[in-house]
Amino acid sequence: MQDSSPDSPAAPTPQPLDHVARIQAEWHRERPDLDVSPQGVIGRLHRLGGLLTEELCVVYRRFGLSEGEFDVLAALRRAGNPFERAPGELATHTMVTTGAMTKRIDRLERAGLVTRRRAAGDGRGRVVALTDAGRALIDQAFTEHMRNERRLLDALTGDEAAALEPLLTAWLARLEPPQEG
Repeated sequence: MQDSSPDSPAAPTPQPLDHVARIQAEWHRERPDLDVSPQGVIGRLHRLGGLLTEELCVVYRRFGLSEGEFDVLAALRRAGNPFERAPGELATHTMVTTGAMTKRIDRLERAGLVTRRRAAGDGRGRVVALTDAGRALIDQAFTEHMRNERRLLDALTGDEAAALEPLLTAWLARLEPPQEG
């Protein structure tokens, strides 16, 4: 006979599975011979990456920018006064191809946010620089971007965030070794 008094411990209520756990369960059912546990980490990081990108792009769009255009303006702003870099250097700092960089610079130049000029001492080289309007825009957009990142990170406790950063840093360093300079 089961005790139904209010003081008896109740069976735990099963929690709903998240998207990744449902996929893992399906694979476990279909391929019990495989260890699908890596999906628990990789799948969740992948989904988080997509969700975070969507949330970050909301801010970029508010300023009339794509994610890539924001990256270019931010790379120029981080360069310090006079806020300029060569297109190849911009490609390195934003991790895109030089072809994709040319398209981004073209759009930003049409919008009056950057200028292009010949590099001093190298008639073939070019330099991309922030305009005053570009600097004002990236300063506003970056301020809002940092508020947005804080909002997103605040979904974690301080201890969770503090534990996560060194783990991600170590993992990233093993897949993408840090560069000097």
